[in-house]
Amino acid sequence: MSLQLISDQATQTGENPLWHPVEKRFYWTDIPTGRLFRYDPAADETEQFYDGDPVGGFTFQADGSLLLFMERGRIATWKDGELTTLIDEFLAERESRFNDVIADPLGGVFCGTMPSAEKGGRLYRLDHDLNLFPLVENVQISNGLGFTPDRKGLYYTESVARKIYYFDYDAETGAISNQRLWKQFPDDGSVPDGMTVDSEGCIWSARWDGGAIYRYAPNGEKLERIDIPAKKVTSICFGGDDLRDLYITTALDGGTKAEEGDGAGALFRLRVDVAGLPEFYSKIGI
Repeated sequence: MSLQLISDQATQTGENPLWHPVEKRFYWTDIPTGRLFRYDPAADETEQFYDGDPVGGFTFQADGSLLLFMERGRIATWKDGELTTLIDEFLAERESRFNDVIADPLGGVFCGTMPSAEKGGRLYRLDHDLNLFPLVENVQISNGLGFTPDRKGLYYTESVARKIYYFDYDAETGAISNQRLWKQFPDDGSVPDGMTVDSEGCIWSARWDGGAIYRYAPNGEKLERIDIPAKKVTSICFGGDDLRDLYITTALDGGTKAEEGDGAGALFRLRVDVAGLPEFYSKIGI
C-alpha cells in the first residue's frame, strides 16, 4: 500500500468524502470555509464547484443533484450551479449545523447535528417528504455513520464520548432500534471521527488528533493502523471502479502545517486489498 497526496486545498475541516460511481469523481467539503470540491482521477484534476454557506454534509440524490445539509437546519439541493432550498431552517437547530450524514437503502438520510450552547447534538432521520425525526438526543458531537454489508445494522460515532454505537436497522421501514455500545476508545487525546465499512464488514475509523486511520473487525478487534501525515484525520470512503481506492480527508483547523503535519488540510488516497461498499442515493423530495 502506498499513500498518495491527491489534492491539497488547505481545508480547515475537510469532510464528508463521497465517491460518485456514475460521474467517477470524488467529492468532499471544507465545512467552515463553505467550499465544495470534486476530483477527477482520470484527468487528475480538482475543481472547486461551490462557494457559499457552510455544508456540514451531503448526499447524492437519485435525480443527479447534491443534497446539502447546512447551518440552522437548512437543507438544499445543488445542481448545475443552482441552489434550491428545501428547508430554510429547522427551529430546533437554529443555533447549530449539520455534521456528517449518510443516505440509507430506502433513500432517506440519517443526519447528525453539532451541539450548541443550549443543548447537545442530535441524530435525525430525514424522510422523503422532508420530515425530520429525532432519534438520539444530547450527543456531544454527532459523527461518522456506516451500514453493515447485510443492511441489518448501522454504526454511529459520538466523537467526544469516544464511542461507536451499533443499531439494528430495518431495511423495510428505515427504523433503527436496540442501540448498544460497539466500541469504547481510550482517552489518549484523540477521538474517532468519520468512518466507513468495507465489503468484509470491517470498520474503518478516522482519528481526529490521532494522525491515523484504523481498521477493526466486526467484533471490535483492531486489525490495522495506517499513519497519515496530518494530526486531524477527519473521514474516509471507498472509491474507484472496484471500490478499492480509500480516500482520506484531513483538517488544518486553524493551525499550520508545522503544527498539524505536512499533509494537514490535504486529500489522500490509498490503494487497499479489500473493496468498500457502494453508497446509497437519497430520494428527498423526489
